[in-house]
Amino acid sequence: MPKILFVRAEWDADAGVWVATSDDVPGLATEAETLEALSLKLEILVPELLDANGCPDGPEVPFELLARKFSVAHRGIR
Repeated sequence: MPKILFVRAEWDADAGVWVATSDDVPGLATEAETLEALSLKLEILVPELLDANGCPDGPEVPFELLARKFSVAHRGIR
């Protein structure tokens, strides 16, 4: 079974996009407005970047997308 690659996604509130990077995929830095759009983009970019960097071939490239978004909740005044 091929190694599962790890991709991080963090919400950039200033830009209004999810930004993905990975130590497992050399050169990966991309963004999208939704996690769904980001995941679809990664399905294309991850294999392309692995091929461009001469990483081992295989019919499938499994990856795990971990998303993180920091928020602040406000309490009502009582």
